[in-house]
Amino acid sequence: MKAVRFHETGTAEVLRYEDADQPVPGAGEVRVRVAGSAFNPADGGIRGGFLPFPVALPHVPGYDVSGTVDALGDGVEGLAVGQDVVGFIPMIADGSAAQYVVAPAADLVAAPTRIPLADAAGLPSVGLTASQALFEAGGLQAGQRVLINGAGGPVGGYAVQLARRAGAYVVATASPRSEQAVKAAGADEVIDHTTTSVLDAVTEPVDVLLNLAPITAEGFAALVARVRDGGVVVSTTPTVTTPGDEARGVRAVTVFLHPDADVLSGLVALVDSGDLHVEIARRVPLSELPAIHRQADAGQVHGKVVVVPPAV
Repeated sequence: MKAVRFHETGTAEVLRYEDADQPVPGAGEVRVRVAGSAFNPADGGIRGGFLPFPVALPHVPGYDVSGTVDALGDGVEGLAVGQDVVGFIPMIADGSAAQYVVAPAADLVAAPTRIPLADAAGLPSVGLTASQALFEAGGLQAGQRVLINGAGGPVGGYAVQLARRAGAYVVATASPRSEQAVKAAGADEVIDHTTTSVLDAVTEPVDVLLNLAPITAEGFAALVARVRDGGVVVSTTPTVTTPGDEARGVRAVTVFLHPDADVLSGLVALVDSGDLHVEIARRVPLSELPAIHRQADAGQVHGKVVVVPPAV
């Protein structure tokens, strides 16, 4: 089969589009014929050796997948050969930037039918991150106010949609490039962080502060003042310590994404009902994935990119 792999960590130049052995599913696993593999910034960090994931070399990147079940390992129930599926798969195992990938059956769910199967790869990790941050970590409820810092990115788009659907009032920060998309996702207020002080623009306390963007420790700590007593600060950026305020009962939670088939199934149902929109910026052939890594390293990738392997 064709795959993109790296045999050593480093710049995007270590990525090779090459032949690789077709994987064989073990017990509790299935083999998926890949329709789509989503690029994520963490893929570049793993490839560069910056993120502490102990991958075996050579390694196939890609931990979001959509495709069709091709073979079943021993003991697999609930999935069938020929079924279209989507999932967030282990980040340390060989991933989906290939024509075939092996994945734990427990991490896969039926794919949405409302959108192209390849595009469904743009849902799992970012959708799960948004849901886990807002509800599992933040406990967001109807009638509450949430400030989403960095709403213009892929996770932010889902966070805005899910928060509004939950009945929350959404204040979001975004650049001019993504302002209209954030408004379309349902934000009640959008702050242009390139021209406006977020601290000054948020005049009413929020129940949940969700940070999705790079931020200085000082700037993050300052925003905590806009969280009401007893509120919560949630962050997906582990490079900066998530601040709280113990004296006011403001909790601090750093989110580490984990598989959750039940939540993912719920997100798929929202896609199929039209209540959650999957936004794909670009679709590119698998052979162009090294170029996407180069562009990402240069800060030139905006929005979700889905990589499509050649037909088999």
